[in-house]
Amino acid sequence: METIKLIGRSSRLSLLQIDIVKQKIQTAFPHMSVEVIARSSKGDELQNISIGEADIAVHSLKDMSSEHFFGANKFAVVDRDDTRDVAIFNNDIEEKIRRGETIIIGTCSPRREDMATVFLKKALPQLSNEIKIQTKDIRGNVETRLRKLNGGEYDATILATAGLNRLLRSKEDSELIKELLADKKLMLLPLIECVSAPCQGAIVAEAHHLNKKAVEVLQKINVEELFADCYAEKQEAIKYGAGCIQKFGVTTLRTKNGKYLYAAGKDSEGTEFVKWNHLPDIKIKGSLFSSTDVMKGFFDYEWSDTEMKIETPVVFVANYKVIQGQSEAKDLSNKTIVASGTKTWFELSKKGYWVTASADALGFEFLLPSFNMPLLNISVDDISILTNEAAAKRWRVKGYNAVSNYKQVPKNDRTIQGSIVAAEAIFWTSFSQYEVYGKYAKQDAKHLCAGGETAELLKQSEIEPVIFPTIKAFEQWRKFSIPSHSVA
Repeated sequence: METIKLIGRSSRLSLLQIDIVKQKIQTAFPHMSVEVIARSSKGDELQNISIGEADIAVHSLKDMSSEHFFGANKFAVVDRDDTRDVAIFNNDIEEKIRRGETIIIGTCSPRREDMATVFLKKALPQLSNEIKIQTKDIRGNVETRLRKLNGGEYDATILATAGLNRLLRSKEDSELIKELLADKKLMLLPLIECVSAPCQGAIVAEAHHLNKKAVEVLQKINVEELFADCYAEKQEAIKYGAGCIQKFGVTTLRTKNGKYLYAAGKDSEGTEFVKWNHLPDIKIKGSLFSSTDVMKGFFDYEWSDTEMKIETPVVFVANYKVIQGQSEAKDLSNKTIVASGTKTWFELSKKGYWVTASADALGFEFLLPSFNMPLLNISVDDISILTNEAAAKRWRVKGYNAVSNYKQVPKNDRTIQGSIVAAEAIFWTSFSQYEVYGKYAKQDAKHLCAGGETAELLKQSEIEPVIFPTIKAFEQWRKFSIPSHSVA
């Protein structure tokens, strides 16, 4: 029987990754024997893991330099889990915020230190005049870092969601990880504000290019779509800097309307940047009307006097207006709260609520895979969508739990009507806007929108919209694609 040797680090997470590769090989080559060699390695360093001792080395691709990945050796990307980071807090975090104490976050990543701390100052419950955050180096594998957190050396740490998911799926490791996470408070960091490292969550198998047997194995177990994503992320990252000390991230966002390559942070010169790739390539000859310019002009709002009754343990807050009326749900603090985007997240945090995650303004259904992952383990049946009256009815038709406490009252603004009449293209931020004002659009006008429910409802209305991943992505496209005089 032919034998193939795998080598990797000896940490529990690395052994799980090796096992994933081993299973892929055994599926593709049922008659091949797979031998595993585990080697100790300091931290996340790769230098002690050499394919000289084996046929194939197994790594976390985010820890591999672009220079190495684009070198002579052959690679296969065999698996990829959730790409986000998660901030894990001790249970007394809110009391510390109330007392005005400095929050100590353990991380050794400049990217996480730079992005996550800025985000968390706004995202944590605003229970004092100012949230003070200090970062402190933390080393070791996942279990070691969680033990240090439990020991009180830190108030929080930031880890890759993918590693935790893999450990929680493991029969040998899940009980320990659950024990270490017991009573912790989680925040799944949004991909737009806290962009993950290039290729985060991906497992890569590496072989010497002259090892024909190993190269044949890699060709069989490689997932071409994942390899293409990771290759593009590494290529994009090279534009902004190299090495593990960088303060930017690159990730691939997959939505039902398309795949987008997104990069943001600070480049090697310290210059901040945001870059969306694969945005729609459209030409607009005439004027463009964007509802983002007149958001307050479309509707007034009327809140119900009746308190919302929420019977599920989890709520998805589709719009921050839900918490502005007198009928705001009084038991919201006892729920696991998920926000539609960071605007809604920050409004919730201002009221002292703990928010666990957001949909990155990509729509509720973008989060469905995240709800299913072991770290969250949330059933859709346990979620209520909090939104306006009309939207709640539409969500219930789709089979979701939905609750409303306010309704939109059209202002019938004549200035907006006139701008839409004159526009060659219109960007809608909600389907409600189209329902009221769409009748004023030219018959051949182009309709633009962000992805998610707005796009789906426009399609159901026999409109073929030009879809952007988010409103912010549209704004970037408009800034560089539309002359200022053409904006209505």
